[in-house]
Formats: sequence, structure tokens, C-alpha cells
Amino acid sequence: MAYRIIVDLSDRMLYLLEENTVVNGYPVGIGRMVTQTPTGDFRIINKQAHPGGPFGAFWMGLSKPHYGIHGTNDPASIGHLVSHGCIRMHNEDVVALSRIVPIGTRVTIRP
Repeated sequence: MAYRIIVDLSDRMLYLLEENTVVNGYPVGIGRMVTQTPTGDFRIINKQAHPGGPFGAFWMGLSKPHYGIHGTNDPASIGHLVSHGCIRMHNEDVVALSRIVPIGTRVTIRP
């Protein structure tokens, strides 16, 4: 299967696509005004369960250093401009997503 991820910052949603069909959507928290989430095309370069700190149950690092898709220890933050630029997801959502997408998956972040 060819999976890819599109993060739409304007509606604060992460979409999982299989081939070119959206198969799931997840609400996300994104970067604050002063620490905005970067836009562009990236890839997932690493994955780690239970990374510690505020990163919740799972971390998937992006090809842009210091940025990733991760869980949170503050579920009320999902849907808001709260992070230092990372994509925050509910822990159960990021774990489910991590089981589907392999390292190397393309991630497009659009305004």
C-alpha cells in the first residue's frame, strides 16, 4: 500500500491517504503564531514509542530536524495553536497511525 499524510493547518486536521483516497482524518494541535508548524513536503524518518516528556504515547520524527507528529499529555490542546511547531495528536490516534504508516511515508503540510 502507498500511504501518505496531508496535514491541513487551516482546519487543524491530519489526513491519511491510501493511494489518493482519504481513509481517515484526525484532529491535531499545531504550532503557535511565534512557533508555527513548517509547511512543505517531508518524510517520516524515525518512530519511537513512549518518548517521554510532553510527547505522549508515540513520536514520528519528520525529515525537518526537531519536528514530528506525536501524542500529547494534554489532550485538551488538540485543535488549538499550542505547540512549538510539531503536529500533536490524541495518543490513541498517533498510536493507530504509527501502526499503519512506515518510515519513509511522505508528509505534506499545507497552510
